[in-house]
Amino acid sequence: MELAHSLLLNEDALAQITEAKRPVFIFEWLRFLDKVLVAANKTDVKEKQKKLVEQLTGLISSSPGPPTRKLLAKNLAALYSIGDTFTVFQTLDKCNDIIRNKDDTAAYLPTKLAAVACVGAFYEKMGRMLGSAFPETVNNLLKSLKSAESQGRSEILMSLQKVLNGLGGAAASCHRDIYKNARSLLTDRSMAVRCAVAKCLLELQNEAVFMWTAELENIATLCFKALENSNYGVRVAVSKLLGTVMATALMPKQATVMRQNVKRATFDEVLELMATGFLRGGSGFLKSGGEMLKVGGSVNREVRVGVTQAYVVFVTTLGGQWLERSFATFLSHVLDLVSHPRATQTHVEAVYSRRCVSFILRATVGSLLGEKAQIAAAKEICQAIGKQMKAVEAVVNDTSGENKSGAADIAASQHVMVCALQELGSLVQSLNATASPLIQEASIGLLETVTSVLLHPSMAARLAAAWCLRCVAVALPFQLAPFLDRCAERLNNLKTSPEAVSGYSFAMAALLGGVHQCPLGIPHAKGKMVVSIAEDLLRTAAQNSRLSLQRTQAGWLLLGALMTLGPSVVRYHLPKMLLLWRNVFPRSLKELEAEKARGDSFTWQVTLEGRAGALCAMRSFVAHCPELLTEDVIRKLMTPIECAMTMMSHIPSVIKAHGAHLKASAAMVRLRLYDILALLPPKTYEGSFNALLRELVAEFTLTDNSANTTTSLLRSLCHYDDSVLLGSWLQETDHKSIEDQLQPNSASGSGALEHDPSSIYLRIPVGEAVPGPLPLGVSVIDASVALFGVVFPHVSFKHRLQMLDHFAECVKQAKGVRQQAVQLNIFTAVLSALKGLAENKSTLGPEEVRKSALTLVMGALDNPNPILRCAAGEALGRMAQVVGEATFIARMAQYSFDKLKSARDVVSRTGHSLALGCLHRYVGGIGSGQHLKTSVSILLALAQDGTSSEVQTWSLHSLALIVDSSGPMYRGYVEPTLSLVLTLLLTVPPSHTEVHQCLGRCLGAIITTVGPELQGNGATISTIRSSCLVGCAITQDHSDSLVQAAAISCLQQLHMFAPRHVNLSSLVPSLCVHLCSSHLLLRRAAVACLRQLAQREAAEVCEYAMSLAKNAGDKESSGANVSPFAPGVSSRSDVHCRHQGVNITETGLEGLLFGMLDRETDRKLCSDIHDTLGHMLSSLAVEKLSHWLMLCKDVLAASSDMSTATPLSSGKDEEFEKKDEMDDDTMFTTLGEEDKSKPFVAPRWATRVFAADCLCRIINLCENADQAHFDLAMARSAKLRNPTNDLLVLHLSDLIRMAFMAATDHSNQLRMAGLQALEDIIKKFASVPEPEFPGHVILEQYQANVGAALRPAFSQDTPSDIIAKACQVCSTWIGSGVVSDLNDLRRVHNLLVSSLDKVQAGKGSSSQLYRESATTMEKLAVLKAWAEVYVVAMNIKKEAESEPKRAVKTTDDDDDYSTVDELPPDSLITLVQPELPTLSRLWLAALKDYALLTLPAEFASQLPPDGGAFYTPETIDTARLHYRNSWAPILHAVALWLNSTGFTCSESAEAAAIAGLQKRSTPINLNQASGATPSAKSLPEINKDRMHLILGVFRRKMKT
Repeated sequence: MELAHSLLLNEDALAQITEAKRPVFIFEWLRFLDKVLVAANKTDVKEKQKKLVEQLTGLISSSPGPPTRKLLAKNLAALYSIGDTFTVFQTLDKCNDIIRNKDDTAAYLPTKLAAVACVGAFYEKMGRMLGSAFPETVNNLLKSLKSAESQGRSEILMSLQKVLNGLGGAAASCHRDIYKNARSLLTDRSMAVRCAVAKCLLELQNEAVFMWTAELENIATLCFKALENSNYGVRVAVSKLLGTVMATALMPKQATVMRQNVKRATFDEVLELMATGFLRGGSGFLKSGGEMLKVGGSVNREVRVGVTQAYVVFVTTLGGQWLERSFATFLSHVLDLVSHPRATQTHVEAVYSRRCVSFILRATVGSLLGEKAQIAAAKEICQAIGKQMKAVEAVVNDTSGENKSGAADIAASQHVMVCALQELGSLVQSLNATASPLIQEASIGLLETVTSVLLHPSMAARLAAAWCLRCVAVALPFQLAPFLDRCAERLNNLKTSPEAVSGYSFAMAALLGGVHQCPLGIPHAKGKMVVSIAEDLLRTAAQNSRLSLQRTQAGWLLLGALMTLGPSVVRYHLPKMLLLWRNVFPRSLKELEAEKARGDSFTWQVTLEGRAGALCAMRSFVAHCPELLTEDVIRKLMTPIECAMTMMSHIPSVIKAHGAHLKASAAMVRLRLYDILALLPPKTYEGSFNALLRELVAEFTLTDNSANTTTSLLRSLCHYDDSVLLGSWLQETDHKSIEDQLQPNSASGSGALEHDPSSIYLRIPVGEAVPGPLPLGVSVIDASVALFGVVFPHVSFKHRLQMLDHFAECVKQAKGVRQQAVQLNIFTAVLSALKGLAENKSTLGPEEVRKSALTLVMGALDNPNPILRCAAGEALGRMAQVVGEATFIARMAQYSFDKLKSARDVVSRTGHSLALGCLHRYVGGIGSGQHLKTSVSILLALAQDGTSSEVQTWSLHSLALIVDSSGPMYRGYVEPTLSLVLTLLLTVPPSHTEVHQCLGRCLGAIITTVGPELQGNGATISTIRSSCLVGCAITQDHSDSLVQAAAISCLQQLHMFAPRHVNLSSLVPSLCVHLCSSHLLLRRAAVACLRQLAQREAAEVCEYAMSLAKNAGDKESSGANVSPFAPGVSSRSDVHCRHQGVNITETGLEGLLFGMLDRETDRKLCSDIHDTLGHMLSSLAVEKLSHWLMLCKDVLAASSDMSTATPLSSGKDEEFEKKDEMDDDTMFTTLGEEDKSKPFVAPRWATRVFAADCLCRIINLCENADQAHFDLAMARSAKLRNPTNDLLVLHLSDLIRMAFMAATDHSNQLRMAGLQALEDIIKKFASVPEPEFPGHVILEQYQANVGAALRPAFSQDTPSDIIAKACQVCSTWIGSGVVSDLNDLRRVHNLLVSSLDKVQAGKGSSSQLYRESATTMEKLAVLKAWAEVYVVAMNIKKEAESEPKRAVKTTDDDDDYSTVDELPPDSLITLVQPELPTLSRLWLAALKDYALLTLPAEFASQLPPDGGAFYTPETIDTARLHYRNSWAPILHAVALWLNSTGFTCSESAEAAAIAGLQKRSTPINLNQASGATPSAKSLPEINKDRMHLILGVFRRKMKT
């Protein structure tokens, strides 16, 4: 913009540049004007206004592109609102004339669109000032709407939205006209038009009462129709409209409406309307429930997913308080949806409906309710489960057969159970330890209710109950061992009930699977218990045919779950396991043949299930205990595995003989076999490759499978960057769990526990809330594809060729849909194989193998299915990578060049352009250098093909891949590429979002290629840089969230290379707005960018974010440029969205980020928020101490509210409803304000833990900053000199209060963090003197607080890790010398005495809840704490003795309570003295243990078989760590004690020896233990011999 410094467009400069560069020049001027107008002097503007208006209106007729017209309209409107408004009506007339023009040519279209955009901008900015002209304008727009093409329709609707927004209620006379004209377009062909209509109607419903009264039903019908065949953007926009209208109908916003006596819809009417959409068929609208059932046809999935989103919008709009009050009704409605016959017509449909209902519950209950309300919600859900279960029990116990619909009721109830139990589990897990009232209150009966479902007739419900128990146990680990015992006991008592055997074994398996999430584990004996139960089940399976199947499955399931406990437990049971596995399979071929000849269909079913179970347990063993996989063990495992492989070929004849119902069991055996083989080294089974490959190939080429099942792995095997072509970016949205249902591959998104019960004990895949294995048919194909990839690199070239030829033949044989399915599976397998080759660094094979592979791949580059084309491109790139020969690559590239030059059809142009991109991606840089020029020129040409946006998308995507992979080699092509990118950004219609996404990718790749050069000042670099900035500005202003996310990452790159040129004052506020976007990818991008900015410029970032808070009052800027998926500007849920944070309050950006931590569940996002806050804290906390401490305090204060909270009682609904009717008027007018002033929900426990960690970091930062932070006198004088000085010591009372709040919370994690903070505070402030009372320290006044914070940690039910930490704090506190009051000292001392009693109780005496090593940790922590106290006491005593005697006040004990001036120096030692006999014995025992544990590995066999004083042999490895942490203080204490007693005790020699040998065995030179050696010299002769003996033995051991 150097050429145009003034407000006016520099027309001379414009005339001098080439035609091609003019659009960019004009756009840059408009950007400049946009920034300058706001800040310009009014008189200055008025002087030049006439000329400016001329220039701007002139531009309307110059065919401006989409971004230009948007800016142009914005500037014109701004100019009139700042300057004079005399000519505004003239300009408006001019625009209206252009809109009326009958010219329909493509060339005139941009001018028309620009005029439409200007009209919208005028009304949005000036609103009622233009009121007189609005009827004509609206009519004009509506008239042209009828004849416009799709771009015009979108633009007109957006303008109408702005007109409505600007005029508000004043446009009432046109509301119906707009509604009538717009509604029919809600089912338009073009998705962009549907989105625009939805947004326009959303604006309209703010004022148009008829929309949510008389027209409510029609609106619902319209929305359902609009959702048919919709894309993601339409679903988001339409669900926003539907949800908001329904919410408004229930709770209208304007008080005036209430006075008009409009009939309000009831809650039931609204819910019924929504339900018709959820259960709606493909066409026709169904009124009542009765009619609905009569009509057949499947439910339309897109409609169901859209309505699911609308439910969430509906509840979110009404807000958390409404949900709290109406939860019972809402829950029963939502659960009814999933029990409706239409929602569960097939199994997969039922799973989809369950997913939708779970999504509704998670998105509302999980994020809108605070912890207190969530506990109340959990109670409600409990009651709902109990009610359902009673109904089920009634049907099961009904022997008379009167209940005809019983079976259907049970079938429907299982889906209700699954949804309710999953939500209950998720709730408890997110509440963590805060959920303890749910378990402790007997009236709720959570455990009884959930356990009762373990006997439900349906497997899905039993599994859901088991999963829920696992969630409870992980949240409250002290329940884990008791749960296991209870299930084991019930399993033994109810051995004769098939449901009980199945249900309780599920529960036990689930609980064992949760152990890895509980750091303290479970007692070792529980493993033995599980093995004996499982053995018993397997042994007795054959005794009773009614129970054979359940017992067999249960036995193996338990053994599989046992393996997740890891090698330390499994080691003891391995020999038994190997024997069990060997006995399940026949020993020889002869036995196998004999087996085939006998048995009926039932025994075969049990046999197959048993073998599948055994293989599954093996797989679990191999996955969880890799350390135990010695060669010998693998050899023993291979015997049954090889037998299973042989058996596979015999199974078809068994199925033929005994019936097709065995197919599922046989498939399960294959699945388990493929799974375990994929984990073992292929070398171990290479003898069976031929038979195995035959099976695998038959599996995924669907040889024996009449269904056209496709694998689910193709997307994950393609490259992550290809998401724009595959649409897999939907995996990165908040709606992932329901959008999955709409993906094209088989049963996509229909994962459910009942498809594979073993997943109940496996680790949950990242990003999933509940494990969701896909249906068996898909899982088997997935497993075969994965194993094919593992085996292929180890197969001979001859066999590779045979398979590749066979693949080509399979594709040729199949027709139609089946061909697509076979091809998808084959391509996934080939990709899997090529990936395996690349990972093994092996080659593809000789010429004929390559040729066969190439034929297969090249054929698919022209396939009409985009997913296949994508896979083919990826396969080609991978082939080039594994072949790695220049000639081969050249041949492939040339083939695509020729094809692209001649081909005119979209399919081959897209396929081959991607092929070029993939070749460069995998051979990159040097390998493809000679083809670079041709590739780039062809792709640049294709990208300009305006007739097909698909060709543009694919060619630009490939271009981005080439730029990425070529690095510096691409430098010569940067200018032409950049110029093309800018041209396209300025001309491609915004509705072609994929093209814009790819342009954003290209821009990012170019910035990376130019890199640090961007800092330069040369003319070319300046041009490149300014082009990049213009490109970023255009993409930033796009309406699509993915494009905006791409813009943010481009700016992030630019900031990395040329930080001076990125304008943070505009970037940071826009990022803050995006933090509240409803699109996950945009939030992620914004936080990632803030994280980078905060690393370098935290202060500036916070300052610019605060500017948003200042502006928020002046103009509602926040709503105006939120992404299109975010709430509209003035819908009520926008208020909700904004008070979540777009309006940054006085807590600034940091406050907003803390708030986000409460709502976000995405791991990457949360980790970036933690990092951003960490960077800000490091840079700013010391300077803005009060601010940061206040932030932490506000977050932590929530915990104190929570502890006094009583959960809300339900059953008050009637009262609420009466109240509703009384004060509707007042209620609706205040709703928004009241919501805003309250915090959104009190911070959740995880956020509070983070705040406590921040507190510790602040203390450490201050320590490194300035000594005055820890000196009260210095701090006070500094404060007097400069009142802005903020020093930590002045906030001591707040620090103590925060640590106290955290240390006494419900949440164990928070208690740990609080104790840590307390310890830090004691260490840092212990020696800070109190200036007003010489000889005293400032912490003395907080003695009672510290004692009170420590006391709860020593209660009976506190977990070991917290007790250990608390002991540490106790010893720090006592040893700090702060405690001046003997009473306070006694209080803390008594806590340690009570824990010492526990230590003396010995091993295994207390009822064990956790792993034995947890007890070791606790006991050693107690001994270490006592040792530290003793060392301090002895030091004080020593100092007192060496000082000259002062006259010390001798007082009786009784007086101690009254005179607390000073403790006598021996008071501490007198407190420790009584415990010394016990302590010394325990200390010596601990040292003896440690000496044994530090012996080299070869002496392991000589260790005592039943462990030591404080450890058990099973937990040796974890125990070592605890000994290592505590032996040094204990040794020091022992040395001091022996020294002081002069070795007169009987145990002294042993102790001395250990003390001596201890010094040798540890490389650390212990100064503090030196006391032991000199005194050892004066030992009596008897002790000398004993010591020599021990030392001699020890030294010999050391040598060996």
